[in-house]
Amino acid sequence: MEALRKLIQQMMEEASLITGTLSQLRKREGAAYNKVTIKPVELKGQLHYQFAYYTATQVNHQNVLPDEAAGVLTSLVEEVFRQALFCTAEADYQVLISKKFKVSILTKSPTKSKNDLMLAHNRKKAYILEEGTPVPFLIELGIMNEEGKVFAKKYDKFKQINRFLEMVEDVLPHLPQDRALTIVDFGCGKSYLTFALYHYLAVKARRTLHVVGLDLKADVIEHCSLLAKRLEYGNLRFLVGDIADYDELDQVDMVVTLHACDTATDAALEKAVRWDASVILSVPCCQHELFSQIESPVLEPLLSHGILKERFSALATDGIRAKLLDLMGYKSQLLEFIDMEHTPKNILIRAVKGNAGDRVRLWSEYTAFRDFLQASPYLERACRDLLPQE
Repeated sequence: MEALRKLIQQMMEEASLITGTLSQLRKREGAAYNKVTIKPVELKGQLHYQFAYYTATQVNHQNVLPDEAAGVLTSLVEEVFRQALFCTAEADYQVLISKKFKVSILTKSPTKSKNDLMLAHNRKKAYILEEGTPVPFLIELGIMNEEGKVFAKKYDKFKQINRFLEMVEDVLPHLPQDRALTIVDFGCGKSYLTFALYHYLAVKARRTLHVVGLDLKADVIEHCSLLAKRLEYGNLRFLVGDIADYDELDQVDMVVTLHACDTATDAALEKAVRWDASVILSVPCCQHELFSQIESPVLEPLLSHGILKERFSALATDGIRAKLLDLMGYKSQLLEFIDMEHTPKNILIRAVKGNAGDRVRLWSEYTAFRDFLQASPYLERACRDLLPQE
């Protein structure tokens, strides 16, 4: 077994593994999967190894760094499987493990080349929901067919869903780990991302959760409710209602608000803060409030052009929202949600509970910027009791 551990460690250290396949379960009874494949992928500019766990009906993926991959792979071959095939550019290694844990490693001529290794390391982006693997909600929403092929006209939406799930994956450590999660999606609309969120957390991450999608359009809510029932997403509910009037819950762990128009975004942020939500994900839309308020002789060369004033107002609005969230107990980031070529409304505010810095300094920075613009933001007025007093 020691020789096998050394081989695995060497492949990880040298980044030489092109593909790996584990098969022949040691115990079939109660097994969670029947085969595992491994391949290198690039995520956020860094090498990872993707483990694909196969069952009779589905595939689940796990992406880990090389140092962690060695441990995961070693555990699988020592505890779960009796056969393995590792392909590198130098050789193929066939591993056979007896019932008494006697290990045989057969070294064979390579079936892969250095070109295969380069292709593997430059493989196209690995998505959380991969093309080629059927996902029920994506099929129902008309994004992929029953074989898992993404329709060409829906590929941008497919990328958007995966980008959103990457951001959700990043904030998982900030969510409560010891109990069921409660999530509210304000202005859910057709609910592509609501279904994605539920699938990722409930089906892939196996978290217990309750998700509420809220929107003003009754016909859209009816359609989403029927789809949730068809998918058997029992803890996903859709309601007709206004963000400002929603008062059903006393505690919420994550608030999502995507493209809620103008101050509807602020109303959702206020709800999130007063719920003491652990995570806030917000993609603002149609920020009109500051457009009518901003006055500054210094900025006249910019503000005198309507299109520039509109864009500046939107950026200033999001900057103000982020600073106010920092003042109310969050650490906020502004991130690119999807490529600008698809929509200019591509900024996501991601805020998690935490200390953003000295509150006196933050308040001074905020008020200086607000007063310079001669603005009176909705979110500040709504949360006056949670902010420092002038």
